[in-house]
Amino acid sequence: MKLLEKILVAHDFSKSSENVISSAIELAKVFQSTIVPIHVLPDDVVNEKVRTMLNDTALTKLDETKTLMKNEGVESEKPLLMVGSPHEAIVRAAVDVNANLILLGSGETKKGDTFRLGTTAERIIQKSEKPVFVIKESVLLNVHHILCPVDFSDASKRALKNAVTMARRFKSELTILGVCELQGSAWFASEKYTEKENELRYILHKEEFDSFLKEFNLTGLNWTKEIPKGNPAEEILSVISRKMIDLLVMGTTGRSGLNRLLMGSVTEKVIREVPCSFLTLKSEDVIKLQLDTDIKDLENLDRTAMQLMNDGFYEEAISQFKICLNINNMHVPAYFGIAKVYEKLNDPLKAELYRKQGLEIKDKMWYTRVEEEVRKLRGS
Repeated sequence: MKLLEKILVAHDFSKSSENVISSAIELAKVFQSTIVPIHVLPDDVVNEKVRTMLNDTALTKLDETKTLMKNEGVESEKPLLMVGSPHEAIVRAAVDVNANLILLGSGETKKGDTFRLGTTAERIIQKSEKPVFVIKESVLLNVHHILCPVDFSDASKRALKNAVTMARRFKSELTILGVCELQGSAWFASEKYTEKENELRYILHKEEFDSFLKEFNLTGLNWTKEIPKGNPAEEILSVISRKMIDLLVMGTTGRSGLNRLLMGSVTEKVIREVPCSFLTLKSEDVIKLQLDTDIKDLENLDRTAMQLMNDGFYEEAISQFKICLNINNMHVPAYFGIAKVYEKLNDPLKAELYRKQGLEIKDKMWYTRVEEEVRKLRGS
């Protein structure tokens, strides 16, 4: 079973990206992913000897990276060495290798800079349809608390769906943020009417938020919701600081025509100033469930079903357990597994039905074993 099959890891060998590879390895271990390392050489080097030296050095470092991953027990494909504009080459390579995700460092910034995001990282986020995971300088991938802001759009639905699965895999806390933007007094004749408008706006916003959350499977998650009033970008940054968020997951939308490279103003402001690592999603999911249909043995099927249940894919888990029962209708763990899933789905009647079937088969197997032992003792 794969949820995040392939990660394209951009490595520029700079000090700011020292922990990019270690973060990629950690992510790959959590999701059993394959890593594809990539390095992009500049295309404006005139001296041939310098070009050759840069090429040889990059190949050596990429080989060292591949060896490191192998020693950590992580699968990797042949490293890519490309020449040209870094953001264009990385975005193109992600499509070519069919990566689920582009992972890279935030880039080097000077101390005291207002914006904490490098130019290359920002351009990749702007141009890529693939999800982009940006690792902050000197910040290890140690995810205890995820923040996912939502505005009820399709982009934020995608972000929350992926954030939920990541929270399950990392066993982390999840905060879902829905900021209510208030109306300014310039539109109304008095403060009294402004307050009434904003009170109603906030009530409707909370109702829409609750309705939005009903679409998601949050069972068993350690999650909370926050519905502050104010400027979305400022509230997002405030929650990150106040709750010590480790990972921000945000949906962003692409634009058509001349403005295709622009991001939403909220996303643009947040990713430039955010102090933690973050993941942006545009038109593709990071998490894509792929089941191995060739699995035939009960042990692996049972293990896959349990993992599906733990990841929140309840219907898929039931299907896997039922495949076990098609192979062997006396497979007790499958009955108990289905019962657990129905408990999580808040369906106690079906849970009890499958649990009862499992217990009956277990008792039958026990009595059969006792009868066999008695026959042996009697010598019959």
